[in-house]
Amino acid sequence: MLFPVTPTLGLVLAVLLVCTAAVAAWASLGRSREIVVAGLRAAVQLAAVSLLIGWVVHSLGPLLGFLAVMFAVAVRTAGRRVTPNRTWWWAALPIGAGVVPVVVALLLTGLLPLRGITLIPVTGILIGGALTATVLGGRRALDELGTRWGEVEAGMALGLLDRDARLEIARPAAADALLPGLDQTRTVGLVTLPGAFVGMLLGGASPVEAGAVQLFVLVALMAVQVVAVALVLELVARGLLHRS
Repeated sequence: MLFPVTPTLGLVLAVLLVCTAAVAAWASLGRSREIVVAGLRAAVQLAAVSLLIGWVVHSLGPLLGFLAVMFAVAVRTAGRRVTPNRTWWWAALPIGAGVVPVVVALLLTGLLPLRGITLIPVTGILIGGALTATVLGGRRALDELGTRWGEVEAGMALGLLDRDARLEIARPAAADALLPGLDQTRTVGLVTLPGAFVGMLLGGASPVEAGAVQLFVLVALMAVQVVAVALVLELVARGLLHRS
């Protein structure tokens, strides 16, 4: 066990969360309350999930329901981060299009067994990566269009279609959403040992097996995130996902 589940762990986590919020307040980042709420929500949600997983992993119906809830929460979280209006539900497309084909391919090839104890963490990692890419790509694209709308209109005046004019302006900014995943993959083993690698080692796997699993996770995440960014950019360019 990496950390003993004791009152000391709870105290350290509470102090760390308070210090994090205090630094955000000191730096006037405007996210102190969100940091505290996010930390408290994480504690409550992880406690509930810890109790649920032992039940859902043994039955296909609850397992699929649990995965559906994960997807729905990711879609709403990503969509509402990108835009406050009703077009947020379009976030389901980039997240689903990135995650579903990878998971289905793994199941069909037998690399991922249809068991909750393996399906839940792998799908969760991929959904989380797609969520992050969708949020970053969508926000950056819409921000860029908002500040450079005059250039979009100039492109349309020159004969470009609305979609093409938006793409020319938004594409470079949206592509920046891929940088965190790329940097994580390029520096793996040199800067950090990611969670899947450490988890496999703690679970008794050999370093080679842990490395193989982590390599798969990183490559799959890049695939999921590229699809998510490409589709959220297309949605923005076509005006389906907007802030007006």
